[in-house]
Amino acid sequence: MTDNQLRLGVNIDHVATVRNARGGAYPDPVRAAKLAEDAGADGITAHLREDRRHITDSDIDALMEALSVPLNFEMAATVEMQKIALRHKPHAVCIVPEKREERTTEGGLEVAREENRLAHFIAPLRDAGCRVSIFIAADRKQIDAAHRIGAEVIELHTGAYCDYHAEGRFEDRDRELEALREMSAYAHSLGLEVHAGHGLTYDSVQPVAAFPEVRELNIGHFLIGEAIFRGLTPAVQEMRRLMDAARG
Repeated sequence: MTDNQLRLGVNIDHVATVRNARGGAYPDPVRAAKLAEDAGADGITAHLREDRRHITDSDIDALMEALSVPLNFEMAATVEMQKIALRHKPHAVCIVPEKREERTTEGGLEVAREENRLAHFIAPLRDAGCRVSIFIAADRKQIDAAHRIGAEVIELHTGAYCDYHAEGRFEDRDRELEALREMSAYAHSLGLEVHAGHGLTYDSVQPVAAFPEVRELNIGHFLIGEAIFRGLTPAVQEMRRLMDAARG
């Protein structure tokens, strides 16, 4: 991989969602992770939620055993999740907000309001060798707080941009895209590594992929949905192609 190449992390949560809808062991998210890896994914993302609605503890065990690429372990800032992360010591830990009633992650983490607690929460993870990422909105106040608490990486929430794009609200979309652009550059100027993700599709990925400061995109729901129609390998390969084309 060249210095300019953008990494693709594939989130396999919703393979587990389909499995859990019926019970049993099929489809296997670990098999999906290996297919994504073979198709060009640079990493695998999995979110172990408090209610275990998709990924389970045994999935994390199996992913840690099976993967050759890094695992990005998404989790809430709870004692339970911290213990699991410290037991496994994945390559990366991404701290995300989590509410039991939400369908998917809504917005970014409120770092500025919980700065002291989060600083103490991530310190053992960093000491264990995990790269700590904070999932936040494109907001200078949150970026400054993430930097102060010692995070090495931020992941900018692209959900609003993608929603505006899908709804045809192009002025709002362009305003959100500009905020993402400005805050990517600002975070990079502080020495933070910049990632982005949430809601990205073939139609919306390229403007974000073109930001030179962004080093990684994490994409899941769309790719798992697209895999129904074209298969997971070609779905991942097409996303990889679009990202590379945007990067030039």
